[in-house]
Amino acid sequence: MTVTTAGPLPAATTYDVAIVGAGVVGSAIARELARHPRLRVALVEARDDVGQGTSKANTAILHTGFDAVPGTLEARLVREGSRRLARFAAESGIAVEPVGALLVAWDQEQLAALPRLAEKAERNDYTESQLLGAAEVYEREPHLGPGALGALEVPGESIIDPWTTTLAYATQAVRHGVDLHLNCRVEEGVQVTTRGALHARWVINAAGLDADTLDRRLGHHDFTVTPRRGQLIVFDKFARSLVRHILLPVPTTLGKGVLVAPTVYGNVLLGPTAEDLDDKLATQSSAEGLSQLREKGRRVLPALLDEEVTAVYAGLRAATEHDDYRIHVHPEQSYITVGGIRSTGLTASLAIAEHVVGQLAEHGLDLGPARDLDPVHMPNLGEAFPRPYQRPELIAADPEYGTLVCHCERVSRGEIRDALASTVPPGGLDGLRRRTRARSGRCQGFYCGAAVRELFEEARR
Repeated sequence: MTVTTAGPLPAATTYDVAIVGAGVVGSAIARELARHPRLRVALVEARDDVGQGTSKANTAILHTGFDAVPGTLEARLVREGSRRLARFAAESGIAVEPVGALLVAWDQEQLAALPRLAEKAERNDYTESQLLGAAEVYEREPHLGPGALGALEVPGESIIDPWTTTLAYATQAVRHGVDLHLNCRVEEGVQVTTRGALHARWVINAAGLDADTLDRRLGHHDFTVTPRRGQLIVFDKFARSLVRHILLPVPTTLGKGVLVAPTVYGNVLLGPTAEDLDDKLATQSSAEGLSQLREKGRRVLPALLDEEVTAVYAGLRAATEHDDYRIHVHPEQSYITVGGIRSTGLTASLAIAEHVVGQLAEHGLDLGPARDLDPVHMPNLGEAFPRPYQRPELIAADPEYGTLVCHCERVSRGEIRDALASTVPPGGLDGLRRRTRARSGRCQGFYCGAAVRELFEEARR
């Protein structure tokens, strides 16, 4: 198992495939390639951890693909990926809750659009949606604001833990021979990095927000990434009883709109905004954006605005001028672009990986024999699932699981110790938070921050 964070890349190694970008898609591709033991594979990431870009800041929904553009590559891969990820999550211990979704109509125009959305779902091979009248909507969601005229119910939509998903892919890949190189930014072409030359026969561009920049270095102008900022508000766990489903607006051309949704961590999300920007680093929140969210949230779920806010955050989606993923093979350069993977990338990740590896084989890379991967068993961070502090048999075997460090999120010393000693350890305190939930609660690390940092620094020493 090889994870490097500093120093020159191995000069004597020529990889069969190098993947640029260790987000959820890049990590899924690395995992899929790990099924072929003959291949030498590298996963390179500019930051100090996997899943540091769009993959860490999203609405964490496992989509059915009911509202994708029928006939597109995205529609097919979301549909296939949803089933595959649900199975992988069950096998790996990743938290998933099948809460279902309601697309709520608030005016006559939106109400008229619901039957068309149901027909669209059927064209995407999703047949479980159903139209609801106003009374049925309020029966399902009694805290909904006044004025809802009806809804389209999509029972197959789920919420998922996105942090652990990316980490599970990367962990499984590394355990099966993939080299993960962190703090390794590609600077020129695709084979010169901040840590030296990257020698590879094939390169896969899964660089997310920077995928178009990398593409242009090789002479291609197929798409332009316009970072679309999504600001979100996270409400405290006391708000969780207010909402039973993912509450969606009728979608527009900018996206699915502002939603209210529970999270697997026990909170409630309000967001995201959809702001097209020029700056690919603009992940700060704005007073204007948060005010707009609160205004829209007040209509959907008025009581939510009386609850305490735990955190706000913003993520950037890799929006392009096209309505579909931009997955293109350039065999003359031994290069594949995997660009324009928007908010559905988490759901589609495993299907995208299978598709991309299939393209490699189609264009001349001898994959060699395939093998089944040993399962990974990840810590389940979901609030609806047993946590270590609730398991007497675990604490009896190891008292560290009964010693809480973060009381807001009830995270034990044992969980932090395990994360720090894991196959892909965190590069910083934020990475440790995504692996354990430590410092994610209502105090945001005010009480436990020093203790968590001390454990982190001890592990580094």
